[in-house]
Amino acid sequence: MRHVRVALVAAASLCCARGGVAGSIPVPDHIVIVMEENHGYAEIIGSKNAPYINSLAAAGALFTKSYAVTHPSQPNYLELFSGSNQGVTDDSCPHTFYTKNEESQLRAQGLTFKGFSEELPAKGSEVCTSGEYARKHVPWTNFSDDPGKYSRPFTNFPGDYAKLPTISWVIPDLLDDMHDGSIAKGDTWLETNLSGYVSWAQSNNSLLIVTWDEDDGREGNHIPTIFVGPMVKTGQYSEKINHYNVLRTMEAIYGLRPLGNAASVKPIKDVWQ
Repeated sequence: MRHVRVALVAAASLCCARGGVAGSIPVPDHIVIVMEENHGYAEIIGSKNAPYINSLAAAGALFTKSYAVTHPSQPNYLELFSGSNQGVTDDSCPHTFYTKNEESQLRAQGLTFKGFSEELPAKGSEVCTSGEYARKHVPWTNFSDDPGKYSRPFTNFPGDYAKLPTISWVIPDLLDDMHDGSIAKGDTWLETNLSGYVSWAQSNNSLLIVTWDEDDGREGNHIPTIFVGPMVKTGQYSEKINHYNVLRTMEAIYGLRPLGNAASVKPIKDVWQ
């Protein structure tokens, strides 16, 4: 684990992002965002049960005052994806919304999006549950302008990372996202399935974002959020952010109009090389 951390830190010192002026927002060729579940900052950061996630935090930007917007899970996913909970305040399913969202914005700009969900039973499936898959954690399936071909099982996550879309969401299943499984199980899943991408990203202008939907109700919704990539300045950042800031940052990167409540917050600008 130590050699992985050292390699990431060394690579992070070299900025390969376009337009890399300190304080400006670079343009990664790809962003992969992973959403974990129901654990607060103090449960993850510094935990011996999450060595890989803590190695990512040490190699990238760790936000020490990152917060989810609300409880329970589903509204937070919708807020990070569309700037609004779309009137949903519970984990009910199914829903259909007709508003703009991150995916529709990207496609309108000629950019690309895919969602990769562990245990999704079939490409484009809109089932509410299947095994350990839960649609409440897969926000793009709720929007009318989501072509099903862009909603994929995680087994379709490309081995050739150069084939990744502009933005990918990765949703582990309920056992591997720490919802029903342990912190250690979620940490191991992340290392097993994404460490290859993380290593590749360091020399290929790609950004990983790891965040949580919400805490477990004991930390005031204080959650870990980590950015890792060659365009990121290693360190801890103490500005207060939430899901809307993360969405606003992705929109600013690709020149997209802020959605919903993301318009009322600022993009993150201080973490870039």
